[in-house]
Order: sequence, then C-alpha cells, then structure tokens
Amino acid sequence: MTKIIAVVNQKGGVGKTTTTLNLATAFSTLGKKILVIDFDPQGNATTGLGYVDKNKAKGSYEALIGDIKFQDAYQQTSIPNLYLMPASIHLSGAEIEIVGLNDRERLLEKCLRGIYVFDYIFIDCPPSLGLLTLNALVAADEVLVPLQCEFYALEGLSQILFTISQVKKNFNSRLNLQGIILTMFDNRSSLSSQVANDVRYHLKEKVYQTHIPRNVRLAEAPSFGKPAVVYDFKCQGSQAYLQLAREMLIREGKLAA
Repeated sequence: MTKIIAVVNQKGGVGKTTTTLNLATAFSTLGKKILVIDFDPQGNATTGLGYVDKNKAKGSYEALIGDIKFQDAYQQTSIPNLYLMPASIHLSGAEIEIVGLNDRERLLEKCLRGIYVFDYIFIDCPPSLGLLTLNALVAADEVLVPLQCEFYALEGLSQILFTISQVKKNFNSRLNLQGIILTMFDNRSSLSSQVANDVRYHLKEKVYQTHIPRNVRLAEAPSFGKPAVVYDFKCQGSQAYLQLAREMLIREGKLAA
C-alpha cells in the first residue's frame, strides 16, 4: 500500500525541499520505490533532482488539472528507485486557475487515487498554506514538518498543527502528523538546544530523535542537480538523513532496530 506524505511548512528557508529530496533518496537506498511530487511553483525539488528545463516540464500541474494521466506525469531519475513528478512553470498560476472549480481541494486526491506503484510518495509543498498545500494535505496520509531551530519555531508550528487538525476534521479523516524534523541544528548554539527541548516538551514522541545539522554540503548539492545523499554520501547532513530514514522505518515497524 502506497503511503503519501506531505512535507509542509508555511515558512520558507526551513529545509523543506532539502528534507524531501534527501529523505526520499535515503528511502530509495533502503530499497523503497519512491516518487517525489514537486508541488511548489518555485520548482526547487525539480532542479535539485537534475531536471533543468522546467519550461518544457509536464508534471504536477498537468496531472492536477487532468491534462495528462498520472503515469505520464512522472519519470525515473538517475537515482535507482527514485522517480520525479516535476513542477512546470504553469504551476505558479494554478491556485488562481482552480479556485472556482468544484471540489478544488480534492484535485490531487483524485489524481493519486488507486496508485499503488510506489512504496512512498513525498509531496514537496509550497511555503504557504494555500490551495496547493490544502490539496496535498487532503491527498496525504501523513504530514512531515521540517522545523528550523530558531526563535519563532513554536509560533509557526502552532499554525501548522491547527491547519492539520482542520483538514482532518473537514476534508481528510485519515490525516495524521507523522513527525517533526528539527533542521539547521547548530551544536554550538544554545538557542538550537532550547528550541529542540521546547518542541520535544510539547510534542513528545512526535519529534524525531535525529536532527539535521547545519551543513555546507546540504546547501551545495542542489546546484549540482543532486541530493546531498548522492553528492556527498559521507557528509554530516547526508548521514543525518540516512539515520532519519532508518528511524522512520523503525517506527513503522518496517526495519529492525
């Protein structure tokens, strides 16, 4: 059974796309068949997987509005077991285009219905809580929230949790918070430790033990069209995402501790 995971944070620059790509790649190295859906008009996940000509891309937008079939909207990447549904330039106007449609919040759900080809589908959402993100939340089974270790982290997190509860109540009763990933963690900063402690105090086991450090190689990798896990397998950031993938699978009972 395919599990659909929406990677969500309404704030930009928190490592959302970095988390999507590296976690998806880590899962693929563990033998899972993975699809990444780039649902962010900025198309960073598309670029980060080496797809450079987004003007010619046919992917998430075209599948969303029904121009092409789901199976024609994705392609295999250079990484074994990892597939990409790219974002095209047209995705930037999608929210305006679909706002007047019936069941506008269920378009992606209908697109993904009955898809069992993949073990996991990761949806890289825009840095907002608009119609595209709503579509992702309605289609998803679980939500993964990358949370930067900074002063305003808990304030933004409360808004995300409220949105998840409202979507669960009104549109998607199966939706659950899978977990919080602490990103850009700086061991030298007392603020990072304080934020981590606060988030763990409020959300307990929902916060993954593995945190993602600030790491230059994570930032460099997208410019080479590769996830860091491929660009520099041994760097601290890559190893953290590999450990996170294992932790997730252990929690789900799909990998021995």
